Amino acid sequence: MQRRDFLKKASVGAAAGAAATLSAPAIAQALPNIKWRLTSSFPKSLDTIYGGAEVLANRLRAMTGGKFDIRVFPGGEIVPGLQALDAVQQGTVECCHTCSYYYVGKDKTFGFGTSVPFGMTARQMNAWIYYGGGQKLLDEFYSNYNVLSFAGGNTGTQMGGWWRKEVKTVADLKGIKMRIAGLGGTVFSALGVVPQQIAGGDIYPALEKGTIDAAEWVGPYDDEKLGFYKVAKNYYYPGWWEPGPVIHFFVNKAEWAKLPKEYQEAFQAAAFEANVTMMAEYDHKNPAALAKLMQSGVKVKEFSSEILKATAKAAQELYADESGKNPEFKKIFTEYHKYRRTQSAWFSLAERRMDGFLQTGK
Repeated sequence: MQRRDFLKKASVGAAAGAAATLSAPAIAQALPNIKWRLTSSFPKSLDTIYGGAEVLANRLRAMTGGKFDIRVFPGGEIVPGLQALDAVQQGTVECCHTCSYYYVGKDKTFGFGTSVPFGMTARQMNAWIYYGGGQKLLDEFYSNYNVLSFAGGNTGTQMGGWWRKEVKTVADLKGIKMRIAGLGGTVFSALGVVPQQIAGGDIYPALEKGTIDAAEWVGPYDDEKLGFYKVAKNYYYPGWWEPGPVIHFFVNKAEWAKLPKEYQEAFQAAAFEANVTMMAEYDHKNPAALAKLMQSGVKVKEFSSEILKATAKAAQELYADESGKNPEFKKIFTEYHKYRRTQSAWFSLAERRMDGFLQTGK
């Protein structure tokens, strides 16, 4: 009797084990081992923004039983941080984790993939990319560079950077050398700022040595880690050039086409997870980081209405000018602007009133 019970239990256990083997890893058993390299534009010390690529890689290994293995490299190990897209385009690596607007020097249309001055917030960008036709428009443009794109993170509206001196008026901006990414630099240059494109890991030395007078990166959590407060005490907001910047995974089109359908689906699911969790992590970590910075003597200041109005005007002039000479830019801007207006109208009701009351009690 005991022997029969033992055999029965053993057979049930074996069946359960076989079922487990044939579940998620069963997919992997019939599929190939694939190893990719991913170059990041970010330093490994920034666990939030750099960590988005690790979220992708770890989830893919878990979903495929380790058969689809992406190795993540910090900016500078394979190629410099601001050459990540080029490495994917040329096939040096299969994919990267970067910001589309780092490449506005190639074409200002790249700005729309991440963020443009006075553009959409993180939630609005997700709505546009996932449901509003943004993904299709972006991939049509990125196809010119031999890549596909997948939203892979967001920081939320960023801070306005670290400044050695106060800036109260437009006149105060003239001649300031500032590290700033994307079209924000183009807008600021119209007001006398001298924009500098510098990778994240190289910003602090440039600010410390006086090579630049101001620098923006992300927000309190990352900025505190990078130590900007040690050399510049004026911390401005808002980062009007980045109301909701999307960080992207770019994948070489030929390499993507080689993937089994199951791996393509797994990649998209993992990228979605990275996109959602990065924003949540920043929202969780920024408040405590800001409090710590303020305890260190940082002066948090709001950009004046004069500066915001002047930059908004310059941004609209930039959009009109570029649309007049760049068909790719005009195509996306027309749809982007239309979508932003509908989103702004919606957010101006319940969201704005609720947030306003919670902030002021009125």
